[in-house]
Amino acid sequence: MRAVVQRVKYARITINHSEKKHIRDGSLILLGIEESDNLNDIEWLAGKIARLRIFNDDEKRMNLSLLDIRGEAMVVSQFTLHASTKKGNRPSWIRSAKPEVAEPIYVEFVKVLGSHLENKIVTGDFGAHMEIELVNDGPVTIYLDTKQKE
Repeated sequence: MRAVVQRVKYARITINHSEKKHIRDGSLILLGIEESDNLNDIEWLAGKIARLRIFNDDEKRMNLSLLDIRGEAMVVSQFTLHASTKKGNRPSWIRSAKPEVAEPIYVEFVKVLGSHLENKIVTGDFGAHMEIELVNDGPVTIYLDTKQKE
């Protein structure tokens, strides 16, 4: 499981050109799921993201987590995080989980992340066309991969 976590002042998602959702002061999480991902990956990644100290304290040091600031989160499924570009110019997503495998893992990830956080979690619609606008704060962008947790 891979995640790109961005510290944001604001993020808005438009789903299928109509439905709009937004967050303020929190994290935008792009989540890529592989066939081999499991509950241990979900729990590790959700906990890591909730406790990741990427928000500024009073001294402008990144000492606070999403939990500490009671920040909001937006989670968007992003199968392209598993793109392989080894051959040619067209990416391959052979490592990305098929939708019937990935969607239940995505739903469980959102649930587990929600068990860590007090504020709202906004999600995209799995498999839908989405447009995301954001104000990256810092900018701060962190890449996490459960296959590299040790």
